[in-house]
Amino acid sequence: MTRPRITCHMVTSLDGRLHPERWSDPAEGTIDDLIGRHYDTTAERLEADGWIVGRKTMAAYVPEIEALALLDEPQPREPHVTERKGRQLAIALDPSGRLGFESGELEGEQVIAILSERVSDATLDRLRAAGVAYVFAGGDGRDLEAALETIAERFAATRLILEGGGVTNGAFLAAGLIDETSTLICPAIDGLAGIAAIYDHPGETGSHPAGGQHLRLSACEVLDGGVVWLRHEIVRK
Repeated sequence: MTRPRITCHMVTSLDGRLHPERWSDPAEGTIDDLIGRHYDTTAERLEADGWIVGRKTMAAYVPEIEALALLDEPQPREPHVTERKGRQLAIALDPSGRLGFESGELEGEQVIAILSERVSDATLDRLRAAGVAYVFAGGDGRDLEAALETIAERFAATRLILEGGGVTNGAFLAAGLIDETSTLICPAIDGLAGIAAIYDHPGETGSHPAGGQHLRLSACEVLDGGVVWLRHEIVRK
């Protein structure tokens, strides 16, 4: 099986930090204005079938609920597929089923939840009743490649944009699942030690989540307001 091509599309400060509300404003205008002008328009130029975020990022759009207890052991599960009807895909990593989707659509896009095979039947019943599609990422919810292969097969997705928080992006990076980076570098600085970065894999000291993955610059464009848009292919040797 094949998986979709993954482009990690992120906006960052000059020091690689994740949270724009912390950044300094550019010399002219505001950081919010710059992001509003450029983030979505550059994402559209990537011509993807949809986007992927982690649970915490999706919680900005969908309320979190108290998750039901996970099963002691993974169970054989089948994905639940809803008709795409040409819509973009809005995909959330939610291994425990904590996102309280009330509909299978999010701003006109088709929702897909990526779950652990240990979620309860009641959680699956709730998602189906709301019209939410779902696929599985193994017993611990970390087999991202398996979930992506299912999404490619069942939803005809060939290219997806990864827009996670740093931990989600780091998980994809460490799993070797990012094929291209698309990075908007803003004329702004955070500067505080310990603030989340756009890739933030919580590995052991001495681990190398980007090991064996090499960047090749494929495009560089200076956008209005001094934002630099860099695109890199990831080459694996």
